[in-house]
Amino acid sequence: MRLISLLILFISFAAPSMAQSDPGSLINALGKANFKQAEALIGEIAATGDPKIVPALEAFAEGDLYMRKEDGQVVITKAAGSNLVAIDPLTGAAIGEAPKAAFTKIKVNNNLRRAIRSALGGLTLLSPDKAVRMQAAQQVLQSPSAENLELVEAALAKETDPQVKARMEEARAVSVLASDRPADAKRAAIETVASLGGREAIGILMSVSSTIDESLKPELDAAIAGLEGQLLLWDGAQNVWYGVSLGSVLLLAAIGLAITFGVMGIINMAHGEMVMIGAYSTFVVQQIIRTEYPGLFDWSLAIALPVAFLVTGAIGLIIERGVIRFLYGRPLETLLATWGISLILQQTIRTFFGPTNQEVGNPSWMSGAFALGGMTITWNRLWIVLFSISIFFALLALMKKSAFGLQMRAVTQNRRMASSMGIRTPWVDAFTFALGSGIAGIAGVALSQIDNVSPNLGQAYIIDSFMVVVFGGVGNLWGTLVGALSLGILNKFLEPSVGAVLGKILVLVLIILFIQKRPRGLFALKGRAVEA
Repeated sequence: MRLISLLILFISFAAPSMAQSDPGSLINALGKANFKQAEALIGEIAATGDPKIVPALEAFAEGDLYMRKEDGQVVITKAAGSNLVAIDPLTGAAIGEAPKAAFTKIKVNNNLRRAIRSALGGLTLLSPDKAVRMQAAQQVLQSPSAENLELVEAALAKETDPQVKARMEEARAVSVLASDRPADAKRAAIETVASLGGREAIGILMSVSSTIDESLKPELDAAIAGLEGQLLLWDGAQNVWYGVSLGSVLLLAAIGLAITFGVMGIINMAHGEMVMIGAYSTFVVQQIIRTEYPGLFDWSLAIALPVAFLVTGAIGLIIERGVIRFLYGRPLETLLATWGISLILQQTIRTFFGPTNQEVGNPSWMSGAFALGGMTITWNRLWIVLFSISIFFALLALMKKSAFGLQMRAVTQNRRMASSMGIRTPWVDAFTFALGSGIAGIAGVALSQIDNVSPNLGQAYIIDSFMVVVFGGVGNLWGTLVGALSLGILNKFLEPSVGAVLGKILVLVLIILFIQKRPRGLFALKGRAVEA
């Protein structure tokens, strides 16, 4: 009789805990739990490892978990007019419909959402889908929790994919740091987390610095210091990349000016407007493609390049034949004349397209970014860098290998001798100016992908373009390349410390000081402009 009484007593004590291990009972317990109790219940729910509980946790995080007042059952709800449809959180079956007043919403806060994310990450670690497992490991990595450690280790033991396994190792390491595992395990975890690199690893290590054993503090501090040193190097590399990216933009904007200013001695203040017209040519091409041939949108830039070159080249030819040819040898008058032309072109664009920015889209192959070590590189900037270098070498080949390039160089070095040798110098002048304008139009196609397309687009680059040409050496293409990249990198290293505006002012002051010592720039070139 005494044995039966003891057995009944044991069952009466064990029954609640047995019930609590059932996912349905644990979910129902959320209905009357406060925030702290709910957080503990989420850990118990996750510990069951039952994938059926995922919809319930997701609904809890979204605020769609309710308790039915008549029986205290916790359900997922869905609106049905003025009523709510009750859905069983484990089976997903509808179990009735009632007015909203028949339900009480289970409240959730940010701490609970974090706990839910961590729990969901642990539950999906055993999914048969590789992408789901990878995402789950990433969630655990971002929200480390000691409760998930055993589940992570169980998933790790079964994992066969090397990529997912590596991510799970990292997730296990951050979970070990949040647990009460021995010092040796945490020491190994510190090394694993440090191997992640970047600010994420520093954040994880710093988050446990206040709770970790004192014996591990030196190793933790050394790991953080090492990561910070790596970040400094990557930040420097990122600034160099930003500088190369800016330099490539300056090269595109300035390379056409290097021809007209360097070869012809023309101070062309309308050069920026050629860039702007090239950008608007891209806009027009994309508008036609959007309305008539939407399937060709990824080819829009390839189509816009010859269009922009021909349009701006033709405008440049008209300007040279109509105005510039009467002003050779009078640089200040060409400055005033081309400045007036720039105002006319800006107003013409405003008349036809309006004063506001126009939308120019990025093709799919120029969208997005990718990581390279600790650097982030956007595809549009990378393609512009490659495009700028391609244009530079194509122009260099034209200047060195073609008959037109030979005539252009002859006119630059000795105009009278070139004329006496039968070279039609007026037409060389005209086509040289058209070439410089056409290249500016091509630059506008590229700049439309990274800047606002508006009537003022060219004004943002005209001063920088002149600085690049003068600094590199008037008329020297290699000087233009070196000058553009040098000024771009210098700007990007000055900006973080002194700001963008003051950085530009300092660059301008440095160029002025440099020109005092070397008036002809980095690479001096003899020619008509220099001799004049």
